[in-house]
Formats: sequence, C-alpha cells, structure tokens
Amino acid sequence: MTASTTPVTTEPHRAGGRPFVVGVGGTLRAGSSTERALRHCLAAVERNGGETALFAGPDIDLPMYSPHDPARTAEAAALVTALRRADAVVIASPGYHGGVSGLVKNALDYIEDLRGDPIVYLDNKPLGCITCAYGWQAAVGTLGQLRVIGHALRAWPTPLGVAINSAEPVWDAAGELVDETVRGQLELLATQVLAFAGSRA
Repeated sequence: MTASTTPVTTEPHRAGGRPFVVGVGGTLRAGSSTERALRHCLAAVERNGGETALFAGPDIDLPMYSPHDPARTAEAAALVTALRRADAVVIASPGYHGGVSGLVKNALDYIEDLRGDPIVYLDNKPLGCITCAYGWQAAVGTLGQLRVIGHALRAWPTPLGVAINSAEPVWDAAGELVDETVRGQLELLATQVLAFAGSRA
C-alpha cells in the first residue's frame, strides 16, 4: 500500500475500537489532485480518531478484473483484504471524459470477490465519494456515478459528496490545499464517514 497506519488483517472492527477507513483512488500520476484530496480526507479521519489505509496510484494498477480467474496479485489481494475488514470506505476518482476512470472502476470491480462473504460487498458500510475534474460538469457527473456504484455495492453513500473543480486554484505550487471551501468539505466528509461507521458498529 502507498500509506497505511493500520496493518491490514481480516479481523473485523471491534465495538469500542477505532473505526478502520479504507481510501481507494487517485491516478497513476503521483500527487494528482484526486490523490491529494483523498489523503486530506483520510488525514482528517485520523485526527478524529479513525485508522486508515490508502490504496492509490500504483496500488490499484491491477490486472483487469476477471471473476472467472481466481488468481490475484499481491496488490489485489491486499486491497480485497482491506475492504473486507473496513468499517467505511472513501473512493476518489478523477472525472475522465465525464465519468469514473478505468483505473478506479477496475479496482472497485475487485469487490466482487466479497460476494460470498458474510458481509456481501460493502453491505451497510458508509461510503464517502470524492471526484476531481477540470470543470464542474465532469466533477459533478462523476460524483453521481460513484454514488450509484456505491448503492450497487450495498453501501451507504454519505449525505455529502465532494466534487472538486481542478480548474480553480484549489492547490498551491507546493501541492498544499488552499481552498477553504474544499478543505471544509473534505473534513466534513471525514466526520460523516466516521459518524456512520460508529452508528454501524
């Protein structure tokens, strides 16, 4: 994994413990806006008492998902194991040509490996959604797609989803978040993910 504060095991979250939140997304370009936004949200989760694991960029550069081939790379197995253990998930995708990127969609397709689990897919787990695109149309449209995918995976998309217009000055030259509205939204998203994870537990 690119970054993790929690060893990924198959143990479920225990009542009274710290909620385990898995972040999945980004692009193959290191330091992309999408990955920065996801990292910022997960950092807020940790500040508010959660534990996190991040799968971004090379971590989700996986073979095309094939439900008929049980072989899994080490990276794919780590992703599935983390999602199986997760109390909540945050997905971040760029808006490519008006929709979810192939990289992120393929990573989400691996959730099919959870179809035979006691908790099927992401059943009853909170799902935070973040999108970044060069323009509001693609950012908002992609956000809607992520929420639909979340429903199909039996997750509960949080009331707030964060759409970021990368055409605006959201980040400075050093990659720091300078848009206070976006900052507030990402931190509120973290709060909602943790609140619903706590209610579920």
